[in-house]
Amino acid sequence: MPINAIITLKSDGPSSVNGDRIRLLEAVAREGSISAGAKEVGITYKAAWDWIDALANLFGQPMLATRTGGKAGGGATLTPAGAKVIEAYRRMEAEMARVVRLIEPDLAGSGISPLNLFSGYFMRTSARNVLRGTIVSIDADTLNADVGVAVSSETTIHATVTAGSLKDLGLVVGREAIVLIKAPFVMIAPGIEPPAISVANRISGRIARIERGAVNAEVVLEVGGGKSLTASITAHSAEALSLQEGAPAFALFDASHVIIAID
Repeated sequence: MPINAIITLKSDGPSSVNGDRIRLLEAVAREGSISAGAKEVGITYKAAWDWIDALANLFGQPMLATRTGGKAGGGATLTPAGAKVIEAYRRMEAEMARVVRLIEPDLAGSGISPLNLFSGYFMRTSARNVLRGTIVSIDADTLNADVGVAVSSETTIHATVTAGSLKDLGLVVGREAIVLIKAPFVMIAPGIEPPAISVANRISGRIARIERGAVNAEVVLEVGGGKSLTASITAHSAEALSLQEGAPAFALFDASHVIIAID
C-alpha cells in the first residue's frame, strides 16, 4: 500500500503548521470570510479563530486581513505572509512525498516505515499559548536565570529557567526562542492600569474574544504585533469582572509558568 506524506510541523507546540490549518487558510482565501472557510473545512468558527491565532503567534505575522461591516460587508483575505505560508507548506509537502518514495523501498521488510522515522523528529505540547520572539535580556545567577523574550515590539515575556537549561539550550541575547504558557496559568485583570500583584508578567492588551461556557470561559487578549494570549478562567470570574470584548485588560502570569523552547 503506498504511503502519502502528510506534514505536520509540531516542534513549536500546538501552534503547528499542518494540512488542516493550511486548508483553512486556503478555504478562507476562496470564500472571502472566516466563517465560510470554517464551514468548508468542517470546524467551528471558534476553532477557526484558534487556528488562525496560533499561526499568527508562530510566525509573528497575521495570516489574514479582516474587515468588518460596511456596505461591502465583513470578510477576510490572505496577507502576503499567509500566502507565503501556504506556498511553502505545499512545497515542503511535495518534497517530503518525494523523500518518502525514495526511502520506502530501502525499509521494506524491516518493520520500520517512513512514518516511524519522521514522527520521532517532532514534539508536542499541551500549552495553549505558543509565541515566537527574540531573547532581549538575560539576568542570571548561579542557580536560575530570568530570560526576557520580546514577542512583539510592545510585549516582552519573562521566563525563569535554571542555569543548566540556560547553558543546555544555548540561550543568548539575540537568539530566536518560543515561549509556551498554559492557558489556566494566565489570569485576566480588566483596566488600563496593571494591578498590584507579584507576578513577573503583566501584559497589557485588548480583549479580542470571549467564549463563555457553563463552567469556564476562554479570553483571548490581543497583545500587539498580531500576537495574542489566551486565558482559561471560570465563567463566574468572567461575569464578576464584567469582561467585555474590545475592553483593555492585562494578562497576568508568573515567570515560572513560562517554558522556553528553541528550534
